[in-house]
Amino acid sequence: MSTATSPAAAMLRTEGRLMLREPGSMFWIVAFPTILLCVLGAIPSFREASDDLGGIRVIDLYVPIVVLLSAIMASLQSMPAVISAYRENQVLRRYATTPARPTQILMAQWVIHGAGILAGSILAVTVGRLVYDVSLPGSPLTYLGIFVLAVLANLSTGGLIAGLAPSTKASAAIGTVVFFPTMFTAGVWLPVTVLPGLLGDIVALTPNGAAALALDEAAAGRSPDLLHVLVLLAWTVGLGALAARYFRWE
Repeated sequence: MSTATSPAAAMLRTEGRLMLREPGSMFWIVAFPTILLCVLGAIPSFREASDDLGGIRVIDLYVPIVVLLSAIMASLQSMPAVISAYRENQVLRRYATTPARPTQILMAQWVIHGAGILAGSILAVTVGRLVYDVSLPGSPLTYLGIFVLAVLANLSTGGLIAGLAPSTKASAAIGTVVFFPTMFTAGVWLPVTVLPGLLGDIVALTPNGAAALALDEAAAGRSPDLLHVLVLLAWTVGLGALAARYFRWE
């Protein structure tokens, strides 16, 4: 194994073991989105086809939304808190004395939380299919590609918060301020497809708004609007570059 990859692999193993010792945060990433889906699925009208939605059901729209919710919980609530606690407790300063680079701990956290998001998403899609007869994505490869971009955009947002926040309290405050608008743009309170006029156009320019619309199209077996894909790609690249730029040991 090359010296360039050894610190990264060691970092990933260490961070993975630490996460397994504190499994509470994974509940909100893996289980909570599916629990929310089940709560919504218990509403009879949400399981009935709606003419206003083109003959589909509200519960069909919410499977992609809870997939995004898993990414939001991991990126804005869990990961920044972990890294900020490391900074506050001088863990990052100790890492600075090793051959590891700052981006390697960021990548390790992205991999670990990305795995949690994937598990939560698979659980949500499986429950949606088996319990509520939600169809599997009609364009699975496109759906997967949009999902990956959405996860990276959200993790990059969390990485940027972790890089800028000087303390755990600051991280929690920033994360909370970003958290609620992000849930709105993902469609947690109201599906993005039913947002009216200018509001819908603005939300479609946000990373999770574009992702929600693109996932809906891929789920229905259609090609997503190119604008939504480009918006999501731009946010993913831009936020990822900023996260890597501003994350430092100190």
